[in-house]
Amino acid sequence: MTVLPLSADGIEARVSTRGGRVLALRWHGNGGDPLPLLCEAVEGASPGDRSAFPLVPLANRLAGNAFRFGDVLHRFAPNTGDPSYLHGDGWLGDWHVEEAGKAALSLVLRHEAGPYRYEARQEFAIDDATFRLTLVVENHGQTPMPFGLGWHPFLPRTPQTRLRCRAGGFRTEEPGRLPGQAAPLPNDLDFAAPMPLPARWVNNGLEDWDGMVSILWPEHGAGLVISADPVFAHAFLFLPDRGSAPALDWFCFEPMTHRAGAHGHMDGGGLVVLQPRASLSGTLRLTPIAHFAGIASP
Repeated sequence: MTVLPLSADGIEARVSTRGGRVLALRWHGNGGDPLPLLCEAVEGASPGDRSAFPLVPLANRLAGNAFRFGDVLHRFAPNTGDPSYLHGDGWLGDWHVEEAGKAALSLVLRHEAGPYRYEARQEFAIDDATFRLTLVVENHGQTPMPFGLGWHPFLPRTPQTRLRCRAGGFRTEEPGRLPGQAAPLPNDLDFAAPMPLPARWVNNGLEDWDGMVSILWPEHGAGLVISADPVFAHAFLFLPDRGSAPALDWFCFEPMTHRAGAHGHMDGGGLVVLQPRASLSGTLRLTPIAHFAGIASP
C-alpha cells in the first residue's frame, strides 16, 4: 500500500493505492484550521472505513449474487461479510500508480477474474480550487457486458448539516438492505431546497438526479458542492440511524451511473453495455464554498 499526497489551491488530499481510496480531503480557504471536506480514514483502515472509494464495475448490492445477460447467468460470490456481492471489486483491489505529481495522480486497476474482466482508471487532479476525479472502466472480456460506475464518499455530518439536491425518483429498501421498488419521494428526503438530514435510517436510491449536490455546514460557514457529468444520472443516500447512535458523524451520498438494483431492471437501469475494449467514463468535481449565495433557494 502506498499513500500519495496532492496539494494545490488551498486543497490537500491523501490517496491510497489500497482500494483506490481518498483517505482525506481538506480545504484551507475559509480561515482557521483546515476544514475536512470528507471524513478522514487512517492508513491501513479497512476498505469501507470512512474513506471515499470507487464503485466499479457496479454500485450497490447485487440481488441474489447473480444476473442474467443474454443467455448467460453470471454468478458472484459475496466479497465482504455482507451476504450480497457489494460495490464491485475496485474498492477491495490494489491499484497501481500510473502517474504522480504534486497536484495530479492516475491509478490503474486490472481485474482479470470472474464474470467481469476490465481495466479501471482513476484520475485525480486539483485545479481552479476544485478536486476532480475521473473514473474510467474498459471491458477486457471477450463478450459484451453491462457496466456501471460510482463513487462512495463518507461526508462529515455536523448537527446543522444541510443537503440540497434534486432527484426525480426514489427506490425503497427491501430485506437484506437490497434496493426495492420505485416509490414517491418521502417529504423528509426532498432536498430541492436545503434541508437537514433526517435522524432516521436511510438506505435508498435517488433516481434521475440532476448531477449536483450541495452539502452545507453552517457551523463552519462553509460547504461543498459536488457536480457530476450527466452520465452520473443517479445517486444513493445512506444515513445511519442517529436516533439509536447519535454519535455517528457521517453520511454517504454516492453518485452512480445506474439505478440501485439495475441488473434486475428490464430496461438495464442505466447500465452501459460495453463491447470488448469499449469504455465508460465520467468526472466528478468537488468544490468547497465559503458562502451559500445562490444555493439557499431552489
